[in-house]
Amino acid sequence: MEEQQPQQLDIELSEEIAEGIYSNLAIITHSNSEFVIDFIKLLPGVPKARVKSRILLTPQHAKRLAKALIDNLNKYEAMNGKIKDQDQNMAMQFTGPTGKA
Repeated sequence: MEEQQPQQLDIELSEEIAEGIYSNLAIITHSNSEFVIDFIKLLPGVPKARVKSRILLTPQHAKRLAKALIDNLNKYEAMNGKIKDQDQNMAMQFTGPTGKA
């Protein structure tokens, strides 16, 4: 039997997507067939936040993503030191003066 050569995947990245979207809050929900991750940007003094991006994943892909995130966090911490764990409610607690126009 011949060994199959791994296929090369050609991935395109548009300029718009390459700019990225900043998010400082993610909300994850799931059903029996999919995981939904909503990425949100919270701003100080603004009581309303809008979902900036929504990603839908199969449970299998969500598990692979979780493993990849853990692997990358471990590599990051090995190079840069331990990431300080913040209270889960920290994202909601902005400090400093509120702006006025």
